[in-house]
Amino acid sequence: MTSLVYTLTETLRYRGAIGQWSWVLHRLTGLGVVLFLTLHVIDTSWAVFYPELYVRAIGAYQSPLFTIGEFGLVAAVVYHAFNGLRIAIFDARPVLWKHQARAAYFVLGGTVLLLIPVFLLMFTHVLEFYQSGKPVLPLIDVLLEQLPFAIGIAGAAIVAIIVSAAIGVVTGNKKPGKVSKGMGSPIERFWWSFMRVSGLIILPLVFGHLALSHIVQGVFDITVAGSTVAGTLIDNNANSILANGINDSGTAVEYVAERWNFLVAGVAIWRIYDILLLATVTLHGFNGLRYVLTDYTNENALFRRAAVILCIIAGVVLLTVGGLALVSSIGTDAVRAASEAARNMGLGE
Repeated sequence: MTSLVYTLTETLRYRGAIGQWSWVLHRLTGLGVVLFLTLHVIDTSWAVFYPELYVRAIGAYQSPLFTIGEFGLVAAVVYHAFNGLRIAIFDARPVLWKHQARAAYFVLGGTVLLLIPVFLLMFTHVLEFYQSGKPVLPLIDVLLEQLPFAIGIAGAAIVAIIVSAAIGVVTGNKKPGKVSKGMGSPIERFWWSFMRVSGLIILPLVFGHLALSHIVQGVFDITVAGSTVAGTLIDNNANSILANGINDSGTAVEYVAERWNFLVAGVAIWRIYDILLLATVTLHGFNGLRYVLTDYTNENALFRRAAVILCIIAGVVLLTVGGLALVSSIGTDAVRAASEAARNMGLGE
């Protein structure tokens, strides 16, 4: 806690120091992206395992609260990606670090320039949806939908502390050393390099996902009956109604099914794409979270271990749940269940 307070107070004292603010923004945007990643992977898995819950999740995403959050998410992803690229380049060429302040301004400027057209395109989808008069979940329902996630995160934190305490009883609670980013043990050097390499791999994957799922066809469009599914081709001769490139039912469950069932030369390209995105972003995100949490728990062996354990638990859960969903199939029964749930909630067309 002392480290956290010190960071905040020193940041406020560094008035005009762009490098300090870039560091703070990089951490804050990273934390925001990790939080959304957790929600997104879990609720997308519901399209496979609990279609009715996925209907409610998408209903929450179409609310004003999450609409504002979506714009914030896109801004966070863009800034974090650009600033991460700056860090990777300067780490590869240390001689360039003398230009880091100018580069930080370029990152901010580039983020704003990219977000202007992106936000305008996103806003057209938002405006069309709200002008259509379609029903929206009340705020209290939206907040209640997030309660299971909050309970799950709190439960994981409690388990991590209990496990850490048990380890401490066996090994002793010696004052831990600081997590080194680039130096120190071979495993830490590996993760330091991994963060830079994975960041470069993630860039095209995450920007492609943002373009497809937030600009071309956002959350407001995936519940339109009879709409085409972005990233697929219409196939009237398809063997399955869930592989014809059309969201016949107007449910988000069918949208996911159509996208994952789309084949190119017999290969489910969007499943592979999402598997790569899931693996790289989860490992990158939760290792970054480990860096942040251990920075602020470095003086306490119990909580530092718990922070590492919590990141491992979260990463394993997301990789397992998301992976199982991606290799599973969505049948017509799931689509019917989603359609019925949407009608019961007053969200169906």
